[in-house]
Amino acid sequence: MLRWLLICGLISALAGTASAGFLLSLDWVTRTREAHPWLILLLPLGGLLVGLLYHYFGQSVARGNNQLIEEIHRPRDVIPLRMVPLVLLGTLLTHLVGGSAGREGTAVQMGGALADQLTRWLPGPLRLRRRERPLLLIAGISAGFASVFGTPLAGAVFGLEVFLIGRLRYHALLPSLLAAYGADWVTRLWGVGHTHYYVPAVPTLSVAGVAVALLLGLLSGLTARGFVAAVHGWQGWFGRLMRWAPLRPVAGGALLLLLTWLLGLGPVPDVTRYLGLGVPTIVAAFEAPLPWYAFGLKLLLTSLTLGAGFKGGEVTPLFFIGAALGSALAVVLPLPVALLAGMGFVAVFSGAANTPLACTLMGLELFGLPAAPYLALACVVAYLSSGHGGIYGAQVVGEAKHPARRRDTGRRLGEL
Repeated sequence: MLRWLLICGLISALAGTASAGFLLSLDWVTRTREAHPWLILLLPLGGLLVGLLYHYFGQSVARGNNQLIEEIHRPRDVIPLRMVPLVLLGTLLTHLVGGSAGREGTAVQMGGALADQLTRWLPGPLRLRRRERPLLLIAGISAGFASVFGTPLAGAVFGLEVFLIGRLRYHALLPSLLAAYGADWVTRLWGVGHTHYYVPAVPTLSVAGVAVALLLGLLSGLTARGFVAAVHGWQGWFGRLMRWAPLRPVAGGALLLLLTWLLGLGPVPDVTRYLGLGVPTIVAAFEAPLPWYAFGLKLLLTSLTLGAGFKGGEVTPLFFIGAALGSALAVVLPLPVALLAGMGFVAVFSGAANTPLACTLMGLELFGLPAAPYLALACVVAYLSSGHGGIYGAQVVGEAKHPARRRDTGRRLGEL
């Protein structure tokens, strides 16, 4: 325990500091773009820079989060340290020019890559055996996730849950907890805060409340399924259209710019709210019902951004999509708008990432204990209804979601 306490202390310092610097940089980039709206005209140029960056310097780390998951299942080579500056720079460029992307992927990749360097750096008494290296990667993933969102308990469980669908490996529980809480503490020590969401009223659970939670969970799972299909569809389309990879984000940036211009002409005059992270719109979803099209528009713009090859994460856009979905349904469902937004917030992510426990715990950390039954029901149903697909193609099916899909057990999602 003392040995892992020391190791996780190092992971916490590295991942927490990296996340703090990333969040401060991302905040500056976002404010710069909002102060100078003309920067979105540079979307094709930003796409070219990101494409060239990874084509010439990032071939060994291009698989991102999936590369970390693959190394957990089959440890081979230490993750190259270049993953850290490349994903950081690629994400900042994406957000500077208005790409619709997130931040979780960046933090997780930085945390995992930095933690994996300890395989080489640790002195004799702390040196890891080969079979312990996956624990180091899991702890790094947990640290990155916890520190970027300010949810250490969810971060710890996310690291345990994300690589194997339907099963948990408790041998990594202590490193995950230590690294997640330590990294979150380090990030806050640097003076970096996180967005607060408020769910002021949670009614007592009733038959109607259970029915609403089940329905929203089903809709969230189907939405997550649609998001994954859209990202893969754009990836396949751009891959067939352009053999040279750096041109894909150029074309994607041009198409994103064209869509933004067309939508802004009439149907969606505030279309820029759907670019970047979109945190102000997420906050607004907890205060009043959003337009019915909000979740679909964010899904379209984000899937196009990521499918074309821009960098960033999927999770914050999934938060946006889920919160917008729940908020819009408040006009027809008998629950408070803030509660519905919170349920959608975590449920869509649960279905897309196949991590129902981590998402439920995230909801508790963000929205409070009274919402627990609603959050848990929505997350579990979304997980079950999203099918054997997800945003992480390297995930392995440890336990099939339905008896009819038992043949998928032991296979990666990317192979299904």
